[in-house]
Amino acid sequence: MAEALDLSMFVTRALDGTAHMELAVDGIACAGCIRKIESGLKQTPGIAQARLNFTDRRLAVDWREAEQSAGGVIEALERIGYHAHPFRPQQAESDEARHARWLMKCLAVAGFAAMNVMLLSVSVWSGHSGDMSQETRDLFHWLSAAIALPAAAFAGQPFFQSAFRALRAGRTNMDVPISIGVVLALGMSLVETAMHAEHAFFDSAIMLLFFLLCGRALDHAVRRKTRAVAGNLAALKADVAHRFDDKGEILTVPAAALKSGDRLLVRPGERIPADGVVIAGTTQLDESLVTGETARRAVVPGAQIYAGSRSFSGAITVRVTAAAGGSLIDEVQRLLDGAVAAKSKIVRLADRAAALYAPVVHLTAALTVFGWLIAGASLHDAIVTGIAVLIITCPCALALAIPAVQVVASGALFRSRIIVNAGDAIERLAAVDSVVFDKTGTLTLPEARLANAAQIPSDMLEHAARLALSSHHPLAAAVARHAALRTPYDGAVEEAGRGVRATIDGAEARLGSPDFCGAPAPAPGDAGASSIMFAHGGRFVVLSVRQALRPGAAVTAKALAAVGLDLHILSGDRLEAVMPVAEALGIWSWHGGLKPADKITLLEEMKASGRRVLMIGDGLNDAPALAAAHVSFSPISAADITQAQADAVFLGEPLTPVLDAVLIARRARALMVQNLWIAVLYNLIAVPIAIAGGVTPLIAAAAMSGSSIIVTLNALRARGRASPDPLLAAAMEAAVPDTVRP
Repeated sequence: MAEALDLSMFVTRALDGTAHMELAVDGIACAGCIRKIESGLKQTPGIAQARLNFTDRRLAVDWREAEQSAGGVIEALERIGYHAHPFRPQQAESDEARHARWLMKCLAVAGFAAMNVMLLSVSVWSGHSGDMSQETRDLFHWLSAAIALPAAAFAGQPFFQSAFRALRAGRTNMDVPISIGVVLALGMSLVETAMHAEHAFFDSAIMLLFFLLCGRALDHAVRRKTRAVAGNLAALKADVAHRFDDKGEILTVPAAALKSGDRLLVRPGERIPADGVVIAGTTQLDESLVTGETARRAVVPGAQIYAGSRSFSGAITVRVTAAAGGSLIDEVQRLLDGAVAAKSKIVRLADRAAALYAPVVHLTAALTVFGWLIAGASLHDAIVTGIAVLIITCPCALALAIPAVQVVASGALFRSRIIVNAGDAIERLAAVDSVVFDKTGTLTLPEARLANAAQIPSDMLEHAARLALSSHHPLAAAVARHAALRTPYDGAVEEAGRGVRATIDGAEARLGSPDFCGAPAPAPGDAGASSIMFAHGGRFVVLSVRQALRPGAAVTAKALAAVGLDLHILSGDRLEAVMPVAEALGIWSWHGGLKPADKITLLEEMKASGRRVLMIGDGLNDAPALAAAHVSFSPISAADITQAQADAVFLGEPLTPVLDAVLIARRARALMVQNLWIAVLYNLIAVPIAIAGGVTPLIAAAAMSGSSIIVTLNALRARGRASPDPLLAAAMEAAVPDTVRP
C-alpha cells in the first residue's frame, strides 16, 4: 500500500479510466530489449500501451485502472527481467552520467588488460618458431590468465548482467551469445593452459570485450549528446516564480504551482516561468526558443511572452495565460518526447530481424561445432570454431543500423528547429516529390503587418496606433504594434464592424472604414493589402495592412524547387490575395478560395497520380489536408488540432527549417540503407568464413566490433544537412530577396 501511495504522484489519470506513467528502466542494452519489454507488457492484462524510448531509457505505459495498477506495471517489468522506477529527468541524467563513467571504467580495464595480454601472446607466438620452452610458455599463459580473468570479470559486467537478467526471465538477447563466447573462450583457455597446450585464447576474450565496449561507449555517447540537445529545454524552465497574492504581497512559489490568471513579478536576469501577457513594465527579452532570433525583443504592456524567455533590462508584471504543463515550452517538450520514442517502419523491421537473430546465432554456432566433429575435427578445434562463429554472428551492427541514424537525425532536425511528431516521418519526408503550402500563416506570417508605416507622419501614426489599442479588429492589431506609448485613449468607443473613435487633443479621431471616418474611398492599391482609414483634425491617412512573407520564404521556395520538388499553393484565401504571394515566390501552380474538402480532393488527385506530397499548413481548416498528405508540417503558431495532425512542427518565423528537414531526411534515409547493407554484407562475408574455420576468436571479435563501430560512425554523418549541389546553390543565390512582400 505504501508503494502504491508513493507511485501515485507519478501517475496521470484520464477521464476514460486509463492511467499513464513514465518509468526509467535499467539494463536496456539493445533493440532486442525494447521489443521484449514492449511485447511483454502488452501481453499483461490491463496494459493498453507500452513504448520505450531507447535514447533516455524512458518507458511510457498506459493501463486501465480497473484492471491494473502502477505497482503491478513495475512488477510485470521485474518478471520480464528489468528493474524500473519512476522517471525523473534530473535523476535520469545523473544515472546516465554514472552509467557513462562506469562504461569508461570497464573500457579502461579491458584496454589495459588487452595490451598486456597481447604482449604476452606475441611473445608466445614468436616463441613457437624459436627455442621457447614449455615451462616458459606455460608461465606466459598463466600470467595472461591472471590478467585476463579478473579484467574480464569486471569489464564484462555490462554484458554479463544483461545476459543474466534475460536468461532469468526465460529470454535471450544479444548479450547472451556475447557472454557465452567470452566465458567459453576463457574456460577453454584455462583448460588448454592446465594441459600445457601451445595455444590459449585469453587475448581473444579480452579483445572481444574491449572492442564491444568501444562500440557500446560510442553508442551511449551519441545518444547522450542527442538527448542533451532536447534536454536544453528543461534548462529553460524556471524552477520558481514570484506571485502576487490577493493582498499584493509577493510569494515565491514553485513554477509548477502556477495557474492561469496569476500575476507574476519577473526581475531582470530571471526566466519567464509561464506563458503570459505583460501588464506592467518594460524589458528586453531573449526568446530565441520561440522566434529563432538571437536579438533581444523589447516588450511593453500588452505583449505576449513565453515561458523559457529570459528578461534582461527591467522588471515586468505578467498575467499568466498558460502554465502547469500547458505552456509553449511544455508542448515542445511533449512533441519532442513523442518524436524520439516513436518508431519508424525500418526501425520496427530491424527490431524484428534482431529478435530472430539471437536464436539463429546460437543454432549456427551449435551446428558448426557438430559439423566439424562429424567431419573428423577434434573437440578442441570444433569448439574454437564454434566460439568464432558465436562471436562473429552477434547482430550488434544490425541492431544499431537504423536507431543510430534516427537518433542522430532527430538531433540534427531539432538543431534546425524542427520537432518530428511521428516515428516514420523521416522516411516519408525523404520520399516526397511535391510540396503543398497553405498561404495565410504558412508562407506568410500569422500576424498582419503595417506596410506603409514609413510613409505616414509620425504624429498621425502614433495617434492611430494608440487608438487601435482599443479595437478588437485583427487589422487594428497590426496598427497597434506601432504605438510607442502603450496606453489606450480614455473614452474610446468601438462600433462593431465600423471602427473605433476617441477624442484626442480636443478633436475627434476615427480609425476604421472610409465611411466611418467620413473620408473618400482610397484609390485601388495592391490587391494583397487591406486598407484602414484614420482621420483626425481634418487630416486623413490610409493605413495599408498586409501579411508579410515569412523570413527565408523566397530562398526556401527556390531551393526546394532546385532539389527536384514541385511546389503548389492551396489556399482558402481569395484569389487576388494568393496571386501576389505565388508570383513573389515563383510558384506557378496555385489555387485560392478553397474549402477544406477542396484541398483534400486536390491532394487525393495528386496521390492518385503517384505523387508523394508534403503538406504545410497552420489553420484549423488545414487539419484534414494535413492528415490526408503523405507527410505534413505545421508551424508552432498553428492551432492545437493542426499540430496534432502534423507529422512535424517547426519553430520560429523563418520557413527555412522546411528545406533543412527535406535535406536531413534524404541524407538520413540514405544512411539507413547504407547501414543495413553494411550489416548484411558483413554477415554474408564473415559468417561463411567463420563456419569454414577461417578466423580465430580474436579475429572474430575484431570483425564483429569493427562492424558495429563502422555503423555507428556512419550514422554520425546524419548530424548535418546534405551539402547543396551546384544547382541548389545557384537557385539560392538567385532567390528573390526576403524583403519582397506580396
